[in-house]
Amino acid sequence: MLEAAIEHLQLSARSMHRILRVARTIADLAGSADILSAHVAEAIGYRRGERIPAS
Repeated sequence: MLEAAIEHLQLSARSMHRILRVARTIADLAGSADILSAHVAEAIGYRRGERIPAS
């Protein structure tokens, strides 16, 4: 899922790392030892809200 988002949103390695850090935080708050796809999807959702749409 993360690879598809990277290609679709044209994210840099730095952006990918930030998404993984946010997903780790979400997993921690959910009490999960592992990062699940739902955590990554939520982190991507937060990231997509920051992007400015192209005109």
